[in-house]
This record gives sequence, structure tokens and C-alpha cells, in this order.
Amino acid sequence: MDKLTREDLYTLEKYAEIRDEFRSKVMAHKKNRQLPIGPNATLYFEDRLIMQYQVQEVLRTERIFEAEGIEEELEAYNPLIPDGSNWKATFMIEYAEEAERRAALSQMIGIEKEVWVKVDGFNEVNPVADEDLDRDNEEKTSSVHFLRFELSPEMVAALKLGSQLSAGISHLAYEHITDPVPQHIRDSLVGDLD
Repeated sequence: MDKLTREDLYTLEKYAEIRDEFRSKVMAHKKNRQLPIGPNATLYFEDRLIMQYQVQEVLRTERIFEAEGIEEELEAYNPLIPDGSNWKATFMIEYAEEAERRAALSQMIGIEKEVWVKVDGFNEVNPVADEDLDRDNEEKTSSVHFLRFELSPEMVAALKLGSQLSAGISHLAYEHITDPVPQHIRDSLVGDLD
């Protein structure tokens, strides 16, 4: 998947004109890229369109229009765009009550390394987690992690031929499986692969 450049972005003026329509398009697109795993964890798979929306919103909010500022935002968000052999996801642990969330996070240290995806006929793939910074400490894990799932060429080929995809978390404090990944999500993710 190509990375974003300044030429891919709308000017602040043009974005103001099309923002509602563009936002509706992105929100509909995101529905095919959100994968709940059990009741309290979700993978939000990122891609080029979602990152363009994020950059456009930052530029709009911060009123950034100079080349240097735009390049800084592109440098921050481009790494979240899949590279053709992987999926990149924001992993969120979500509890409505703060006390319950705090207690759960204290039991889930290391959970980000126990998330997995599995192409039918292959071994589970655990992610490279939090490449930007460590999000655990001795007392708890973060409620947000950034994950990269690297797939082999054989897995990519199998998915393109229709193989089933499943996902799960195998942590002692939180074990859940989504099997199979719903077809609309699977199809959207396969579109990220070369």
C-alpha cells in the first residue's frame, strides 16, 4: 500500500468543503476494519484511507498548512499504513467503568504479545507490538497498543485464494477467539495485501 504524500492531501479550504462527505466515507469504511475479540478488546485495523483522514483532521484542527508541518504529520502517520505483507492495528482494551478497567489492566501485562491472527492451515501469527514505545510497566498494561502482524507470502497467497482467517487472545487473564473473522472484515484485510 502506498504511503501518503503531500499531493494526496486536500488543502484546508478544500477539506472544509468535502469534510462531511469524506468523514461519512471513512466511517463506513472503518466498520469493515473493527474486529472485537471477546467483550473487552478490539483490533482496529489501519490503512491508507484511515490515515489520510487522521492526517486531514490533525491539519484541520491544528490549522497546519506549511510544508514542514504537513511532512511531520505524514512522518507520524505513514508508519501505520500496511506494507503489503502485514496488517497494522490499534489494539484497544475497553471497559466502561474506570475501576474495572484499572483492575483488568493490572492483570493483563503482556497481553499485546498474546494477540494473534491465524490463516487456516498455518500457525498463529503474534504481532510485533508497540514499536514506538513500551506501553507496559510493572503495575499494568496500557489500554492502547499498536500491533503489526507480519504474514508469509504463503499466508498471503492462501488468503487471496479464500482461506479462512481467525483471531484471538491467549493471555491467562483474557482468552477469547473470533473464529472465523467475519467475511466483510476478512475481505477488507485481504485488500491490504500485495
